[in-house]
Amino acid sequence: MDELLEDRPMPIDYKKAQEILKTLFSKAEADYLQGVQRKATASIVTACNAVFESGTQAYREVLLGCAIARIQDKSINIRHPYLDQSQHAFSGRSLDERVVNPFLQSKRIPCSKGPYLSVFRRSIRFDENTRVGLRDAKGYDAFLSLLSFLESISEDTRLLDFLSYLLYRFVQLRESSLVKLSKVQRISLEQYDKLITGLLNVPSGGRMPVLLVVAAFGTIKDFFKIDWEVSWQGINVADAASGVGGDITIKSADNILMAAEVTERPLDKERILATFNTKIVSAGIEDYLFFVKKAEIPEEVRLQARQYFAQGHEINFADIKNWILMSLSTMGTAGRSIFNSRLMDLLDAQDIPKALKVKWNEQIEEITSL
Repeated sequence: MDELLEDRPMPIDYKKAQEILKTLFSKAEADYLQGVQRKATASIVTACNAVFESGTQAYREVLLGCAIARIQDKSINIRHPYLDQSQHAFSGRSLDERVVNPFLQSKRIPCSKGPYLSVFRRSIRFDENTRVGLRDAKGYDAFLSLLSFLESISEDTRLLDFLSYLLYRFVQLRESSLVKLSKVQRISLEQYDKLITGLLNVPSGGRMPVLLVVAAFGTIKDFFKIDWEVSWQGINVADAASGVGGDITIKSADNILMAAEVTERPLDKERILATFNTKIVSAGIEDYLFFVKKAEIPEEVRLQARQYFAQGHEINFADIKNWILMSLSTMGTAGRSIFNSRLMDLLDAQDIPKALKVKWNEQIEEITSL
């Protein structure tokens, strides 16, 4: 008996499983927002299509758990999700309840209330016999083919690559679902400091910084009742093609008062030269503002800006978070209420990735928790 127990797989490390999911999912989200496509073989893509398009959520949720179990211990029989089934079985329900389901819920990904409490009850095995009586047999067949693929590989890199692709598909799944934004009545300056810091640290492909600055300009316009027209363009839209001088343009009576560029990348002299030649001069812009995440501007960049100032064009630099916080502190509670409403309206737009909406919800939960 002792020898049989020694041959059993090691218990699944739930904490480690949570860390793997968190790390790989963050990378999958970042890739999605950056427009990077995750690739897989044609057979894997076809099988995943069937699993993720299935109305039976349990298939993809259980598949995620099986992938984690396989990564942790190659001796686990991922077709035996109940401990009494064999010497190398694992507790699929415990893994789902302690890791997989809470993770999917925390990321606002559509999931079941528990696959081992609904579809896969009563010590079933993941084999052909279980197929009888299932609502979506085609989806289950695709699920079994993916289990076979998992069983066929043992290299950690390939297993992690498969899990990464699987998580990327969960990101795509969430994009087709409804994510409601968490609402909060009031946010203090201290909370805004934490909120903006968190939002700027979200890998967003440049979207989040632009949304924050656009919301702030709109708030200033509304609060002070200024005759401004605040226009902005989407990410990855060429300025020359859209006929504007930057990410954000402030006009009054069709005259450009200011153009702004919001950047996450460090500024260098070449960037300033290119901006001046292709945007500022061609549009006749006298006031151009670079919004940056960090205020450390190289001296050669400041020197170049001073040279353009002598030619009648002002190029200035502003730290995104500090500028917004100073603006919100100046406008008081009423201004902060307007900013909150404007930012949520921008985030709630249909073309905003669900990943950013989830990040907003996570940040709101963090700043409002005791």
